[in-house]
Amino acid sequence: MKNAATPLLLVTVILLTVAVKAEAQQPKLYRVGVITSGGAWYETIDGLRLGLRQLGLEEGKQFILAIRDTKGDSKTAEEAARNLEQDKVNLIYTTASSVAIAARRATAEVPIVFAAGADPVDLGLVESFAKPGGRFTGVYYRAADLTAKRLEILKEIISKLHRIVTFYNQNNPVASQSATLAREAARLLGVEFVERHFSSVEQLQAGVRALRVGEVDAYFEVADAVAVLQDQLIIDMAMAKRLPTMFLQLSSVTKGGLASYSVNFHEVGRLSAKYVQRILTGVQPKDLPVQGIDKIELVINLKTAKQIGLAIPQSALYRADRVIK
Repeated sequence: MKNAATPLLLVTVILLTVAVKAEAQQPKLYRVGVITSGGAWYETIDGLRLGLRQLGLEEGKQFILAIRDTKGDSKTAEEAARNLEQDKVNLIYTTASSVAIAARRATAEVPIVFAAGADPVDLGLVESFAKPGGRFTGVYYRAADLTAKRLEILKEIISKLHRIVTFYNQNNPVASQSATLAREAARLLGVEFVERHFSSVEQLQAGVRALRVGEVDAYFEVADAVAVLQDQLIIDMAMAKRLPTMFLQLSSVTKGGLASYSVNFHEVGRLSAKYVQRILTGVQPKDLPVQGIDKIELVINLKTAKQIGLAIPQSALYRADRVIK
């Protein structure tokens, strides 16, 4: 009996050894929580996927993305971040400044890579660009900081620009910062800045529909995630009332907006991938300096301009990186 048991024991040991080696050879499957406001920010997620693929990580085999769409609601973003940390994801990736702020409030330990449109130092996400100093790092893509330049361009496009209107939630710190910048830029340019506040999607929609013909000369978007997600409503209103529009994102111009001045969101996501990849392999966020993106694109929809009866100056068309005809 002793001799018969020995081969069986040997086979068992060999099988266990093979199983352990096979398991060790399997690549680790990382879980990345992604929190987005939705809409055009999905372009950032597509860029993240591309960037991770370029770095040799295959989705489904080496990483999975647990995507949570908050539709611009900060409370939903907080809940999503809290749940993802409880689910022990390896890190969280956020596609907008307001989402990163919500994730900071709701979590305590999980590393977070952000794509932030407002200065992450001013927002308190990092101590400095060179030395983040905590569990946050990522890519800064300048959205709010381009506010004054957007208004200058709009003034160039519309020489008789006197009154502009914007809609934003005063409780959104990023939107409030952007509105402050727009207010100051408007003052310097001699343009009246009409501010309409809202605290819900329904209030925003009602405010947009209530705008009267001739009340203002143009719509000017500030960095409010909810307003950004309602861009089609605003575009439809503007087209019906022959109102020029200046948006933050290229996608709004392809939908029928007049102009945008911003970074390429897909490229933001692609550059974010190196932060995700390095943190997944053990590097601490505090050791990864924040990267800024300097390439900004001016896009003008000439088709929309013709539909609302606006002649775009040649100077503006010459400086545009892309003209939609």
